[in-house]
Amino acid sequence: MPTLNVTRVLFSREFVDRTLVRRRNAQAVSDSGIASNVPTDTPFAGVVTNDAGDILKRFPESSYVVGSIMVHSKLHLSAGVSGQDADLMQWKGDWYTVTDLADWTTYGAGFTCALCTPLTLQGT
Repeated sequence: MPTLNVTRVLFSREFVDRTLVRRRNAQAVSDSGIASNVPTDTPFAGVVTNDAGDILKRFPESSYVVGSIMVHSKLHLSAGVSGQDADLMQWKGDWYTVTDLADWTTYGAGFTCALCTPLTLQGT
């Protein structure tokens, strides 16, 4: 089991990005029975790294770019559970969906690693 505590490294100003935003949606039901999302934005700090990079997918009809990033932080992110949507995460003006989480507490108390994919596809 790893014994390396990376807290100081991940929160050093050389690595940390303090402009990240988590958007968590809660559903509210109106008196007429219509549900709507109520977003709550929470700023947080974390380290964003490349996962798979940008991958160009080509088809006869069109092409688009997919990719993913990893976010290492102490803020609890959710990939979605029963009754709750997956969190959205904003980085450099783009929105990403949290699709998977890994427990990184062996590298420092409370750390998680979130795999995030772009909310919108880029393409032609």
